[in-house]
Amino acid sequence: MYRPFRTAAVLGAGVMGSQIAAHLANAGLTVHLLDIPANSANKNELVETAFKKALKQSPPIFFTEKTARRVILGNFDEHFQRIADVDWVIEAVVENLRIKQQLMARVESVIRDRAVVSTNTSGLPIHLIAQGRSESFCKRFLGTHFFNPPRYLKLLEVIPTTDTATEIIKRMQWFARLHLGKGVVVAKDTPNFIANRIGTYAIMLGLRALTEHGYTIEEIDTLTGTLVGRPKSATFRTADLVGLDTLMYVAENIYPAIPHDENREIFHVPPLLRKLVETGALGAKTGQGFYKKQGKEIFSINPVTLVYEPAKPLHLGDIEVIEKIPDLGDRLRALYQDKGRAGTFFREFILNLLGYSARRIPEIADSPIEIDQAMRWGFGWELGPFEIWDALGFETVLADMKTANIPVAEWVKKDGEMGRWGDGRNESILMSPSTPLDEINLATLKADPKNTLWQNPEAALLDLGDGVGLYEFRSKGNTLSLKVVDGLAEVLDILETGDLQGLVIGNSGANFSAGANLAEMAMLAQSGNIQAIANLIVKFQSLMQRIHYFPKPIVAAINGRVLGGGCELVMACPQVVAAAETYIGLVELGVGLIPGAGGLMRMVTWAADRAATESPHHIQPFLQKAFETIGMAKVANSAYEAQEFGYLAPTTKIVMNSDRRLYVAKEEVLRLEQEGYAPLPERNAIMVLGRPARAMLEHAAYIMYQGGYISEYDRFLASRLAYVMTGGELTVPSLVDENYLLQLERETFLPLLSQPKTQERIAHMLKTKKPLRN
Repeated sequence: MYRPFRTAAVLGAGVMGSQIAAHLANAGLTVHLLDIPANSANKNELVETAFKKALKQSPPIFFTEKTARRVILGNFDEHFQRIADVDWVIEAVVENLRIKQQLMARVESVIRDRAVVSTNTSGLPIHLIAQGRSESFCKRFLGTHFFNPPRYLKLLEVIPTTDTATEIIKRMQWFARLHLGKGVVVAKDTPNFIANRIGTYAIMLGLRALTEHGYTIEEIDTLTGTLVGRPKSATFRTADLVGLDTLMYVAENIYPAIPHDENREIFHVPPLLRKLVETGALGAKTGQGFYKKQGKEIFSINPVTLVYEPAKPLHLGDIEVIEKIPDLGDRLRALYQDKGRAGTFFREFILNLLGYSARRIPEIADSPIEIDQAMRWGFGWELGPFEIWDALGFETVLADMKTANIPVAEWVKKDGEMGRWGDGRNESILMSPSTPLDEINLATLKADPKNTLWQNPEAALLDLGDGVGLYEFRSKGNTLSLKVVDGLAEVLDILETGDLQGLVIGNSGANFSAGANLAEMAMLAQSGNIQAIANLIVKFQSLMQRIHYFPKPIVAAINGRVLGGGCELVMACPQVVAAAETYIGLVELGVGLIPGAGGLMRMVTWAADRAATESPHHIQPFLQKAFETIGMAKVANSAYEAQEFGYLAPTTKIVMNSDRRLYVAKEEVLRLEQEGYAPLPERNAIMVLGRPARAMLEHAAYIMYQGGYISEYDRFLASRLAYVMTGGELTVPSLVDENYLLQLERETFLPLLSQPKTQERIAHMLKTKKPLRN
C-alpha cells in the first residue's frame, strides 16, 4: 500500500541516534548519521568517535559487521545538504526545545517536499518542536519514540500532532511493523507518552515501598520481576540499567508537566535517588547505583546508611511455592491472595498501578489495548496492566480498589455493571486487539479443537488452513525430546498419505528450540544403554534426511535461540523462514559432543558449495571457517549472520517482525506447492579433503590451545571434529555421499558420551544452564 523508506538521515549521533541509525541500516536503508562539527581539522571527529563506541556495544546493534557499512557519517557543517535526498529525517539531538526548533527550521530549508520528518524526543511536546514550520512540513512531521536499545525492544510509539496527515501516520505504522519489526502504538502528545508514563510510575511505586514501607531492594525486585511476568531486572536493576540520572531527569521533567495528575506527587524525586545521582552512583554505567558488584557478590544500597551491603534473607513467606506455579495467571492470583508480606506488597502495588493506568484513559490513550501493548513491547511485561486486571478478576480488583480508597476511573464505572468493554458480550475489561491479516495467532487457532489434527503430550499437528499443517513443539524449552522426535515421524506419515499440501515446523515460543533433550540423553548414558542412544542417533539422522528429501514442501519458521539439534533440524529443512532476531548455532562441543544428526555433513557440503571449484585449496578456507564456527560453538548474532556462518541458506526468507514468521512460512509452503514442488536432488558426491586438511585443522586447534584460548579437552574434541569433517581415514581428497559422512558422525559421537569430561559438561549444563570448559 505504501512506498517503503529507502534512505534516511539521523541527526544526532548520541546513544539513541547511533542505535536508531544502526537499526535502520539493519532494515536495509542507506543512513546518513550526522552530528555537530568538531573543533578540529577533522570535523567528523565527534560523529566518528560516537560511531566507534556504538560498534563496540554488547549486545551488538548491527545484524552483521557488513551492515554497518550502510551508515554514512557526516557533520552539520559540511554534509547537511545530504538530507535533500533522503526519504525520512529523524531528529535525535539534545533534549532542548530551542535547539530542536532551530534544527527543524534548517531541515525544512533543505528537505524535499515528500520527505517525512520525525523526532525521537521522549520528554518534550511534539507539537512545540514543529512550531513555526509551514503547513506542508507539519503534515509530514510526527514523533517516533524508539525504545533503547532500538534493535531489541519492540515498541515504537508514533505520536502525531493535530496537523500530521493521516496517510503519514499509516505509512509510518506500516513501515515500522513490516520493515523495522516494531510493535507500533499510536500515542497522544502527552508528557512521556504511554510506556514511560506508566513505567516510571511503577518504578516510583517500588522506590516508595523501599523508603516508606520497610521492604528491601531484593524483596521488591523479587516481587516485581519474573514472579509477576516482568523482566528479571524488575524495579531496581531496571533503574540501574536505565541510569539513575536519566530516571531523575524523566521524573523532574514530568512532575511540572502534569499539574492535573491526581498522583503527581509520586513523581517527586525521592531524596535517596537524588543523593545517589549527586554522589555519582548512576547505575550500570558507573558500576554502582542501587546495586554494586564487589568481587563475585552483588551488594545493594542501604537506604538509610547509603552503604552497600550483602543481600539479606527474604522475609516473604512461602514465596518459593508461588514461584513454582507455571501459569502466570495462576501465579498472580496466588500472590494476590497471599496473607503475608509478599501479598500485602503486591496488592498495594498492583491496585495502585491498575488504578493509575485506568485513570490515564483517555488522557494518554483511547483504550486499554494501547497501554497493554506499550508495556509489553516497551518494558518486556508478559501481561499489560489491564491483562493483569483481567487475570485477577475484574470485580475482585474493583471491590479492593474501593476498599483501599483508590479512585476508580469514570469510564470503568460507566462501562456496565460487570465492567464490560466493547459490545457488552465479553465480561472483561479488555477489548482484544485484532490479529493483522499477515500474522497467525496460535492461541486463537488452538482455541478451536477442530484445528488440532494430532497431538501427543509434547507436540501437536495443527491445521493452518488452505491445506497447510503446523508441527508445534510443546516440550520444555521446545527441546527435541523423544516424544517430539517420534511425533515428527508420525506427522510426516500423516503428511505423506493425507490431504495436506505441506508442513510448517514452528511454534509461538520466544525460542524455536534449545536442541536435544540433554536430560534424556544423560539418563540413557548413565544407565549404560549406549545401544539405545545409537538407535536414537540413527532415528534422528534418518528423520532429518526424510525431511530434507520429503516429496511435499516443509518450511521451518524460526526465531530466538535455535541450538544444537534444533539447528540441525532447521538445516535439514528444504526452506526456512527466519525472524531477523534468530540466534542459531551448532553448540554441541560446549557439552563435550559433536553434532550428530547431519549438522557436520551439511556444513561440509556448504564449504564445498561455497568454493569456486572442487580444488582442495579453494574448499579449504570455507572448511576452516566451518570448523572454527562449530569448534568454538559460535551462535549467529542474527539470521543474516547465520547465512554467513552457513547455518542458513541464501534462499532463507528473513522477516523483521517475528510475529509474521508463521504466516510467511505458510505462504511459502503454498508458493512451493503451486510451482510444482519436487524434492531436492540427492547429494551423492561431496568433496572431502582427507588427511592433509585434517592435519591443518588440528594444527589450528593446537595454536588455540597453546594460546590459552581452549582447554586440552576442547582440543581433543576439535580433533574428533576435524576427523569427521575431512572424511575420517581418507588419505586424499575424495568424493563421498551423505551416508558416508552421517556414519562418521555416529561413530564419533557415541564414544564421546562415555568420556568423563563430556559427562561433567552435560551435568554442568543441566544444573547451571551454562557451558563448562573443563
